[in-house]
Amino acid sequence: MRPLTHALPGALRYLLHDLPLSEGKVGFAWGAAVGPAVARATTVKLENGVLIVETTSAQWTREVKRASPVILKRLQSLLGEDAVTSITVRS
Repeated sequence: MRPLTHALPGALRYLLHDLPLSEGKVGFAWGAAVGPAVARATTVKLENGVLIVETTSAQWTREVKRASPVILKRLQSLLGEDAVTSITVRS
């Protein structure tokens, strides 16, 4: 038997994929992709496929920039390949 944590990403992908793209959906997917600590230290908005991430400090900016390739893949998995094409991080 597989742990629930192995099934959760697939379930989220299934639930989110067919819903219309909205601010709430993007925010939910962001939180799922980065976890609660990063989600609390950031705000996000999607503009023409570019996810704009505002951070609360220079340290969070560095961390999010460093993890951007992994985060982008997670978001594309949750929202669809074309929904988020790049990530821009600002402090």
